[in-house]
Order: sequence, then C-alpha cells, then structure tokens
Amino acid sequence: MSFDIIKRLRAIADYQFGRGAGTALIPEDAEVVYSKRTGRPRHVFHDGKLIATLRAEDGMFALTLDGAERLVRAMPKLPCIVVVKDEAAPHVAEGRSLFCKFVLRASRRLRAGEEVILVDRSYRVLAVGKALLSGEEMLRMKRGIAVKVRRGIGGVSRGADE
Repeated sequence: MSFDIIKRLRAIADYQFGRGAGTALIPEDAEVVYSKRTGRPRHVFHDGKLIATLRAEDGMFALTLDGAERLVRAMPKLPCIVVVKDEAAPHVAEGRSLFCKFVLRASRRLRAGEEVILVDRSYRVLAVGKALLSGEEMLRMKRGIAVKVRRGIGGVSRGADE
C-alpha cells in the first residue's frame, strides 16, 4: 500500500481521535479499498478484518469493533470513550442504545455527532456508535439517549458500515 495514503489516513485518525490514534489504528501493512464510483479511500482492512470505514458525507472514520479494540488498547484515555454502568453493559453489547442514566464516565470534550467507543468499567469494548449528546450533557442529563449504538459485541448491527 502506498505510504502516502497510509500517512493521510493516519492524519485523519489523529485529527478525529487524538494524537497517536493514526498509528494505533492503521498499521503500515493495512489494505485500503477505494470506492469504485469516486476513487476515494472507503475501507481500511488489516489481516482480513475491517478496521474502519471512511464516511462519504464528512470524510471521518466510522470504527468497527476491531478498530475500537486497537484504539482502546493503545490509548485508553481517548476522549471518544464512554464508560457504561454495569447494569446497562449487557444491553449495549447487544447493540441497544445507551441512555444517559447509564453513563458512568464521558469526556467533557466529547461532542454530539462524534464517533464513540463504549466500554465497561474494565475498559472492555462493548460497542461502537455515534454520540447524540455532548459528554457534559450525557453526564448531566438523567433521561434520553446518549449514544446511538451501531454495532455491539453481541453481533447486532445498526448500520451499513460492517
């Protein structure tokens, strides 16, 4: 794979998830699949597993569970990590949305619309999804959906990226 495309994709990951995320997420020998229609990078694979998809609408990454695992292992203090209370962990792992009252910890820097990795207290990845509220709102509010889960480790998919 061209070093230039790996470098560009790593820069996007660093911008989206924080410095160092690009190296943690995208290895040198990653395979990049391009869109047949636009010719732009669309999917990133490593060892035959999909790591992330570049969203066409904003050019940012939508993570898979494998991609989330890579980031959490390398960078457990990422602002895109939301810690789920124990009683909600099994439901989130099944692919159900996370409600505010079950958010244990969330970065105050997290913004609505951002890609989120949901973990349990021991930082085991449960799911990936999209924040519907900011981190501060998730912690302050007692009602409503905090994160729309796209895929949980239980295999339930709510989106077309995997």
